[in-house]
Formats: sequence, structure tokens, C-alpha cells
Amino acid sequence: MTSYAITASAIEHYADALAQFQSLLGNLTDEENQRLTHGELEAMVHTEGNELLRRLIQGHLDQRSVEEPIHERVVGEDGVARTHRREGCQRRLESRFGEVIVTRRGYGGRGLDSVFPLDAQLNLPPDKYSHGLCEVLVEEIVGGSFDEAVDHLTRAGGGQMAKRQAEEVAVQLSQDFDAFYNQPATAHQEGCDEGKFLVISADGKGIVMHPSGLRDATRRAMEQEAHKQQTRLSPGEKKNRKRMATVASVYEVDPYPRTPEQILDPEQQPESQRPRPQNKRTWARVEPSQGAVIEEAFAEALRRDPDQRMCWVVLTDGQEDLLRQVAASAKRYKVEIVVVQDFVHVLEYLWKAAFALHPDDAEAREEWVMDRASAVLHGKAKDVAVGLRRAATRKQLDQGARKPVDKAADYIDNNSERLQYDRALAHGLPIATGVIEGACRHLVKDRMDITGARWGLDRAEAILKLRSLKISGDLPAYLAFHFEQEQRRNYPGPPIPVAVPEAA
Repeated sequence: MTSYAITASAIEHYADALAQFQSLLGNLTDEENQRLTHGELEAMVHTEGNELLRRLIQGHLDQRSVEEPIHERVVGEDGVARTHRREGCQRRLESRFGEVIVTRRGYGGRGLDSVFPLDAQLNLPPDKYSHGLCEVLVEEIVGGSFDEAVDHLTRAGGGQMAKRQAEEVAVQLSQDFDAFYNQPATAHQEGCDEGKFLVISADGKGIVMHPSGLRDATRRAMEQEAHKQQTRLSPGEKKNRKRMATVASVYEVDPYPRTPEQILDPEQQPESQRPRPQNKRTWARVEPSQGAVIEEAFAEALRRDPDQRMCWVVLTDGQEDLLRQVAASAKRYKVEIVVVQDFVHVLEYLWKAAFALHPDDAEAREEWVMDRASAVLHGKAKDVAVGLRRAATRKQLDQGARKPVDKAADYIDNNSERLQYDRALAHGLPIATGVIEGACRHLVKDRMDITGARWGLDRAEAILKLRSLKISGDLPAYLAFHFEQEQRRNYPGPPIPVAVPEAA
């Protein structure tokens, strides 16, 4: 480790930190404290250690202030030189260890905003919250409520932030989400493996919103609703208070050939281990439309595989609007895709039909479902649909009783083109949407459905972006990118002394 000589002029700025360090050492060696439990010892060192770190930062800022060069004139962002210099301008900065004061020189002129060269060098934020404190906050708000995040900062004993400010900081921190993912592909993405599948999957999950955050149609429905009962909803009624978030995932996976028997019989597992998804990016958006998020997914796939060397697979649950958006995006980007419908949804429809056909015989239901599921996996979806309708007719079910059977038949028949599981399994394609179903739960539901939560649109969008970054493993890289972008926005041209016409 490189060591640096500390000059006498520099050490004076850290006198308070040295005093705090000596105080901490004194407490550690004090005779009374020799009887502390290890927990009490940790608490003392944490509190006093935080104060030591705060004083170290303050000392460094004081040193930077004293050593800041003096300029005769400084040019601001507007291209006009400032010649009036003010000493000792101060601003507060809430760091992760507590509040510190930044003292610097300001340069101004008549009718001109002052500029502070040291602010640009330090990349100070427009508000009072440091980048380090924001990083601590993000780790808390992506996993729990804003109230819990603020309480955590209080318990940690460092920098503090109120709930309203925490919400505003979250929105501000998430603003470079699109720019971050619009960067050129990384090295691992550029070297795509032609033997892998490039998988795109999407689904939707509702979020309870403030009325102002609802889409127009939902808000009108909420305003016009007249509940039949005052104390509870009647069967089939909806509160019309949710806005649908679209969840998307793009990842790569190796082929995994299987047989229908290996899908249905747990004892007949393939010898090779199931390949895990690689380079997975998962995200959710509530502000853009479903079509916009699907386009994002195709753009992400194209960023990884611009020459379309891999086989593109789209996994879907069969939702009609989603399928239309997928087809439109594929046409717009001129890419060939293989659309596979989730087999688990097929099973759900078959089970509902089985309860209608065999309401009192559990063993018969299971055998019936297994037979039809096997037929579907062998590529006989249309035959199964025909058989379902015939079975309902033979049972002489009335219109209401046969409804689940007809729904299952219609679902299988209408989607038969995407239920060619015999080919999919032979080529090793995935046939279940477990990745995106899990994302709807742990990315959206686990955070956004906290009891009593009602979201404003900007707050909900911000949290989903930050959680998406966390889950995709991109949060540290994103925050570094965001802070760089902040410096470009806040200090587009660092104030420099040049020979230009002086301001009046």
C-alpha cells in the first residue's frame, strides 16, 4: 500500500478527527468500559466511529477549501465571466456519516448567478444529500417501505432524511434508467453464443394507485362505479384502483431437449442438469404502455444480438393484447421469432375442465388431465380441443356446467399454433414462463403490495426501476453512471478562468 507524507499545514485540518480518535481510544481503554459486553462495545464503537468518519470528511473538505485556487475571473455555463469573488460561501451536505459543511469561493457579477468551482470538482448535488447517503437509501427502499428506510437511517446514526425527501430522491435517482440501458452492449453481450436461445418474456401485474395515477379508462370506471353493498364488494365487483405494470425479461439459455414423459413424470428426469438463464435482465414499468415495454424488450435483445445469430424465443401466457404487441414489435424490428405459450396455463385450463367433467372423482380427474396434457405435449392440441367439446356433450352438461370445458377447448384451439410442444421439446426450447411469473411476484408484488400502500405514478415508476436494477445486478454500475450524468447536467462546463469580456 502506498503511503503519503502528511504535512504540518494539512494535519491541522484534521485536528477534530484526531481528537475524536483519541476520545474513542480513551473510551476503549477506560477501566469502566472493560466490563462492557461485546454488543455494548459494538454500539459504542459504531456511534463514535461514525462521528470520527464524519470529522475526517469535514477535515478533507476544509483542506480543499483552504487550498482552492483563486481566479481573477471565472466563466459560467452561460459563457459570461464572473469577476466578483466572495469568500467563505457555505453549504450543508448530509453525508452517510452525518452533516458536514462545504466552504468555498463564489464568483458572480451584476445580474448573474454565482458559480462555485469547488462544487463542480466535488460533484455536489443540487440538494443537500450526498451520493453516499443516496446509495444507502436505495438499498433500503428497494426492499422495504420509505418509512422503514428512513427509520434505518435514524438507527444507523449517520445522515438523516425525511420521508418526503426520500421519495423525491428516489425519483431523481431513477431518471437515467433508459440512458443506462441504451449504452452499447458490453463485451459479454457482443460475443453472443449462436448455440443459445435468446428468450424474451413479458407479463403484467396490477399496482394499487392514487386516483391521479390511474390510466384514463380505469379512473373513469372508478368514478362511475356504484357498489351494490357499502361495507364490501359483491362477487365480481372491482374497485378499479389498479394500474397495470408490465414486467419484461430478456436472457440467454442453452438448449435443453426433453420428452413429454420427462415433463409429466418427476421420476423420468433428463440426465443433464437444467441450464440456468444467463445474462438475465428483468425490469418492470408502470408509466409506459405495454407496447412500449415490449419494444424495450426487443431493443434489449437486438442490442445483444444485432445480427440475429441466436434463435429468438418469446414466452407468453397467451394474453391477446400482449401477443399483438409482440407481433408488432417483431415486424417493426424485422426479426424472426418463435412464440411458445406457457404450458402451465394449459394445465390450469385442463384442470378446470376436469372438475366440470369429473366433479366427484379425484382419481379420474388426475388421470384425465394427465392423458390430455400428454396429448398436448405430443403436438395434438387440436385433437384435445375437439375431444373436450365432445366430452361435455356426452356428459350432457348444461350451458353453465360446461363453460369451463368450452373455455379450455377455445383456449387450446385458438392458441394451437403456439402449443407445438413436440417440436419445442425436441429442440430444447423452454415451455414455461416461470422466470417472468417469479419476477411479477418478487419484483412487483413483494414491494408494491405492502399493506396500505397507494402509489403516485412517479414514485411507483421510480421504485420499479430501482428494484429492476437491483434484481438484474446492475445497481452499482447504474449509480456510478447516474452520478456521472448528474455532473454533466449540473456542471456541463466546469467554471474555468479565461480571457473573456467581463460582466458589468
